[in-house]
This record gives sequence, structure tokens and C-alpha cells, in this order.
Amino acid sequence: MRAQNVPAVPPPPDVVVNPGFSVWLADYARAAKARGLDPAAIATTTGGLSYSPRVVELDRAQPDDSNRTQSQFSDYLSRRLDGSRINRGRALHEDMAAKFAEIEARTGVPANIILGIWGMESSYGVNTGNFDVPRAVASLAYDGRRRELFTKELDASVAIIAKGLARRDELKGSWAGAMGQPQFLPSSYLAYAVDGDGDGHADIWDSKPDVAASIGNYLAKNGWRRGQPWGMRVVVPGNLERWRVRNLVQPDQCVRPMQRHSRWISVGEWKALGLIPMGKPWPADDTLATLVEPDGPGTPAYLTFGNYRALLAYNCSNFYALSVALLGDAIDQPGN
Repeated sequence: MRAQNVPAVPPPPDVVVNPGFSVWLADYARAAKARGLDPAAIATTTGGLSYSPRVVELDRAQPDDSNRTQSQFSDYLSRRLDGSRINRGRALHEDMAAKFAEIEARTGVPANIILGIWGMESSYGVNTGNFDVPRAVASLAYDGRRRELFTKELDASVAIIAKGLARRDELKGSWAGAMGQPQFLPSSYLAYAVDGDGDGHADIWDSKPDVAASIGNYLAKNGWRRGQPWGMRVVVPGNLERWRVRNLVQPDQCVRPMQRHSRWISVGEWKALGLIPMGKPWPADDTLATLVEPDGPGTPAYLTFGNYRALLAYNCSNFYALSVALLGDAIDQPGN
């Protein structure tokens, strides 16, 4: 019994009483059981959850081209492509050279691209997030802007617990529910996480071989093609008539980022239009490429090839995919 005249400890500032959320969570539990999810795992995963207004606030303020908020890619990149991140990526590449060679032999994904994602997602495990993942995805599902997506992620969280793949207290990550060093959503963990160190468990939280192997597996299963580049920076002539290369086909996936791409045109045609490569040789003339100018005409421009779409599959944002690719290029050029 609490002593009289001693005030109760107030809840954390992000905990608010939200009766609507409690009702939604009870409805979710019933529906999840009807979908065949384990009742004990549902109770373990969702017991005591409260609504997080902070998570919803962060969801509505994403600083890239996957959201309505507009910002400059040059600013986004300058905050991420720094010497420390590049050097730590090179050191990790050297330390794990044999493991990266094994992963590339199996998946076709080179070390520098895996490290580009690893570095951008969590700074090689330094920043993995401390949000409770089930609470975060439940709050986002309740909010409704992407209800179907985050209900699926809550289901996946329950499945992770039901299968004994992680303890409930280990489900920590970003405000968007991304977990571990590769920042996998719960559904991505179930689909792509693999055992890279041979201990029989896919540990994306603490095992570096598992992290690297899981990223490689993700990209390979999302279309990465062995031996092909992601793209290259180019100089676009001032007289390019962009309406001639505009993509007239409305994308049905990754819509806002893909609207910034031209139509697919062969490298030979891009050459004829006067584009000039920067820092890399041209690939074969029949290689198909799209032009991306993330900050608009007259700013840094990139031709992207098929493998770039695998990077977009990891995170549907040109800002993100270009940053990963450019970090990977920097890691792969130790002389610079």
C-alpha cells in the first residue's frame, strides 16, 4: 500500500490516456487471434501497451522525398556522408573481409553496398533506437495513416515472439518499428534475417556476420543483380529537353520517389543526349538507366540502373538510396 500524502509517480511524458487506443488494441487482439496468431504471444506482445503521440508526430515529419515534407538532398547527404562513417565502414570491411567475400559469392551483393546500408541505417550498430517496437507499430496502426502496413508489423512482432526468435524486451528499435543494426521491420526480420555466423540463430542485434548476411539476403531477394552497378553521377547539359525523357507511366509503387525518375533510356541514348559521366566509366551502351535529379535541374544528377531499385526496396526514398550508394562508393575508394 502506498503511504498517505506521497504523490503518485507521474507517467513518462509520452504516455497518455487514450481510451480509443485501448479499444482498438482489444479489437486487434481478437482479430489477430481470428487470423491464427498465438493467443499467448498476442498477450505477451501487446500487454500493457499505451499510445505514443511522439511516434505519430515523428511519422508525419519525415525529412525526405517519401513524404510531403520537402528538403534538399544536398543537406540530407552532408549530414550523413562524413569521414567518420566512411572510415568506420572501411575498417569493418577489412575486419570482415572473408565474411563479405562469402556473402557476395552467395548473394551477388558486394561488401560496399552492404556497408552503405549498414552505415546509413544504424551507423554500424551505434544507433539502433530505443523505442518499444510493438508500442510504436501499434500506435501507427491506430493512427490510421498507414493502418494496414503497421497492423501487419504488429502481427509480425507477435509471430517473432510466438516462434521464440527474440525476447519481448529485445524488440527495441526506431520510432517506425525498425529493429537491430540493419533496421529491419518485424516482417522483414521474418522474411530476410539469416544466420551468418553458424550458431543457428539470426541475430540482427548483436552478431555482425548475421547483420551483413541479412542485408545481403534482403537485397538479393529484392532484385540485386550480380556484377552490375547501382548507377553513377553525371553532368547534364543545360540544353537537355527534359520533357522528352519524362516518364509518362504513372508508378504504382514507391510513387513519390519514382515520380522523380525519367523513363528508362539506354546508356547509348543518354550519351547521345550529351550526358557526361563523373568518376566512373560508362557501362555497356545497352544498359538501361533513369535520370534522377533529387534537387531539381541544374543540381547534382545521377543515372540509376536496375540495382538502384533494390536499394529503393529497402527504403522507398531517393534521398536514402542515393546516400547508401554514395557511401558505398566512398568506402570502396580507400585512396580518397
